[in-house]
Amino acid sequence: MDAAIEKSAMRKIYVRLLPFLVVAYILAYVDRINVSFAALTMRGDLDMSAAAFGFAAGTFYWGYFLFEVPSNVILEKVGARIWIARIMITWGIIAGATAFATGSTSFAVVRFLLGVAEAGFFPGIVLYFTYWFPSHHHARIVSGFLVGLPVAVAVGAPVSTGLLGLDGLWGLKGWQIMYIAEAIPTVILGVVTYFVLTDKPERAKFLTPEEKAWLTAKLAAEHQAKVAVRTYSLWQALINPKVLLLALNYVGLGTASVGMVIFIPQIIKSIGNTSNMTVGWLTMIPYICGAIALVVWGRISDKMNERRWNLLIGCICATGGLVLAGLTLGSYWAMVGLSIAAIGFYGSKGPFWAMPPMFLSGTALAGGIAWINSLGNLGGFFGAWYVGVMKDATGSFAGGLFGLALLCLVAAVVCAFFLHIPDPIRAAAQPAPAE
Repeated sequence: MDAAIEKSAMRKIYVRLLPFLVVAYILAYVDRINVSFAALTMRGDLDMSAAAFGFAAGTFYWGYFLFEVPSNVILEKVGARIWIARIMITWGIIAGATAFATGSTSFAVVRFLLGVAEAGFFPGIVLYFTYWFPSHHHARIVSGFLVGLPVAVAVGAPVSTGLLGLDGLWGLKGWQIMYIAEAIPTVILGVVTYFVLTDKPERAKFLTPEEKAWLTAKLAAEHQAKVAVRTYSLWQALINPKVLLLALNYVGLGTASVGMVIFIPQIIKSIGNTSNMTVGWLTMIPYICGAIALVVWGRISDKMNERRWNLLIGCICATGGLVLAGLTLGSYWAMVGLSIAAIGFYGSKGPFWAMPPMFLSGTALAGGIAWINSLGNLGGFFGAWYVGVMKDATGSFAGGLFGLALLCLVAAVVCAFFLHIPDPIRAAAQPAPAE
């Protein structure tokens, strides 16, 4: 009976929440990384070096870092519906305002404000999922949601480069048209979010009373299993060694991932004399590979009920891919390397984000997820800046890619030797030994 109720409830929740939130994340990431395509013409129009562009683009992550934890704690208090809607509307408005940047300073300011506006969106959704999904669904639901990330790059690449081609329309530069056109859907969907999301299962009109009762009891039992081991305050969660080790791992992967995504159109452009539109289509390839890895790897991790070693394989994949891309830069083998790196970056995300809920709950979970994500995203600033500096210094992206590979290797070492996190829910489900 419980199995039938679980199957029915989970199917309804997946259908109700996942497609809508994936679309929201696609818009979020398009508004965040369309700057990488704008760079193909924006840098020349605003007279910015690669280092100045990387620095300004990376200020987004400072805003994100400073406001991530407060934003997630507020979401825990006021509910996801109103807070996610607020985040989307404000980031959409500021993303569109990027079109009015006049130089590296104003560009950096608006990117910082975009980070402030978007802070809390991703960790807020990860937290939101813990209100609806039992632990054995965590890797696949996070992976299913995060598939919006590589899809955003894959779909956003030809769309963004296509909009760049509208240069001169209404007296605007192509990159200005791109920023404005891609911001409008976000604001609209932000308004829709307020009317679509439901804060908690007990308020869900799309579930039957039996489904609500089963889910509420299941989530309460899992919460009790974690509380029985230990309850953390918000401050204890922020300084918890496991949280800090997860953050260190994520800094390595996050810094490398952002460093690659910000400059990947320019890296692909260096392969040959290709048009901006062709660059857009080629940029899809690594991220289609990443999207497939996200879905498959998340299901494998949940099926195995194992997180750490799945994460380690992802770190190793990302390291090897970046090294191959750096060694073969200027040839199409670099595309192979970038694709392998994308598989590692995105395949590791499901297992990774299933780990914090294994030992945190409530406000501690909200703050812990946000803290890990904010530190990892702060690494994104250094990744974008570092690759730009190396390009200006050496005339090649190879040195930047090797540096990013080293960070992935550090993440792998942290995972292999330090990220042992016992699962109290799994332990509680095991039968007691016979007397």
